[in-house]
Amino acid sequence: MPHFVLDCSENIINLKEPKEIMQTVYDAAEATNLFAKGDIKVRINPFKHYNIGNTQNDFIHVFGNIMEGRNTAQKSELSKRIVTALNELLPQVPILSINIRDFEKATYCNKSMI
Repeated sequence: MPHFVLDCSENIINLKEPKEIMQTVYDAAEATNLFAKGDIKVRINPFKHYNIGNTQNDFIHVFGNIMEGRNTAQKSELSKRIVTALNELLPQVPILSINIRDFEKATYCNKSMI
């Protein structure tokens, strides 16, 4: 169920293979034991055109979308694990960030639910 979408500068995929970057996020999320095995989804969107404070500094921002029900401490740990793992993989990237958003169970729907 959880979706982790990485927005990043295009140069990021020149530094490391997208598969390795996505696997790093997957492994960090899985290590929290907050999600069922095999449910984690990770995607990456490299941007050619962007403006970061009038610079072209490399960046990664992770948008984490998870089903409601986890507490603030759990979500904080999830955020820290993912940013830490990305920092270990890509220490030269000056901007690494994440935010976690909750899906509402009442309004979520997927194909298997219809």
